[in-house]
Amino acid sequence: MALYPVIMAGGSGTRFWPLSRQARPKQFLPLASRQPLITDTAARLKGLSTVKNTFIVCGPLHAKAAAKLVKGLPKGNLLVEPVARNTAPAIALAALHVAARDPEGVMVVLPSDHHVADVPGFKRTLAEAARIAEGGHIVTLGIQPNRPETGYGYIQVGASLEGGGRAVKAFKEKPDVETARGYVSSGEYLWNGGIFVFRADVILAAFAQHMPEMKKGLEALRKTVGKRTYAAVLKKVFPKLPSISIDYGVMEKASNIAVLPGDFGWSDVGSFAAIPEVRPADANGNVISGDLAVVVDCTGCVVLADKRPLSVVGLKDVVVVDSGDAVLVVPREKSQDVRKVVEALKARKLQKYL
Repeated sequence: MALYPVIMAGGSGTRFWPLSRQARPKQFLPLASRQPLITDTAARLKGLSTVKNTFIVCGPLHAKAAAKLVKGLPKGNLLVEPVARNTAPAIALAALHVAARDPEGVMVVLPSDHHVADVPGFKRTLAEAARIAEGGHIVTLGIQPNRPETGYGYIQVGASLEGGGRAVKAFKEKPDVETARGYVSSGEYLWNGGIFVFRADVILAAFAQHMPEMKKGLEALRKTVGKRTYAAVLKKVFPKLPSISIDYGVMEKASNIAVLPGDFGWSDVGSFAAIPEVRPADANGNVISGDLAVVVDCTGCVVLADKRPLSVVGLKDVVVVDSGDAVLVVPREKSQDVRKVVEALKARKLQKYL
């Protein structure tokens, strides 16, 4: 059984301004280690698959950086979307390319901007998911929750399936705090981590059944994969595909879904507040980066310095970031609101800071 990782690298990452910019979104930042998140994502697949079987899906603005950061990626494995159309068309495009090589090849669809602490455990879970997928199931990985998180969708799990994994009772939207507490205490719910495993032919059949509006466009693309006409047909067809997530387009409709629980130190690194989840802190709970960062009498702070001294004194649970040309100061609990800064900069036409 050959595994074909598909790394989804189309996100904009506005919650990490001023480090993230339009040309350098979150997945290209070294937030969890010394390497960019996308590089870590590809590296943790070593032993499960090869870079020659790995695909990256991204937009034109990020194609050059993605190719540079994943060493050895074949040119034909960089799939560039002419426009962003959400995850369903992006995954369908990758499935066409995998199917052209190996119709029953097992795809492992991974976000490019997540962190995994227990890499061996992650690999074991993916290998089990691939085994289940080989039998015809569409597998989604459910992350064992350790808190009542309101920033994630949830999966309600059902009975064990004969081929492995659990049945899916329901997919749930991001809940409020009380609902999230109920989910976690019930033991019936897992976080939806956006990691999927399925055979190329199985997911293409699911798109044909549950998203017939894509069928004509995908068939036109299928005929041109690997041919000179591909780029022109992609440019014409792809923008007309519906902009919808695979969760809405397929996962909530298909009957052959299996969820496989996983507990491998997963984090979506969703904002600066999540940095302490993926980086070591000092004795006072501060995460400090940069040789010129000076932190005095602070607790629970995230301080990221650039090439000039950055001094932070007497603060608690605050994020301070210097990117060289811009500075951000925000309470950790308000880290999700950083995107509002980006909106304000757009409104003031300060494009050079975006």
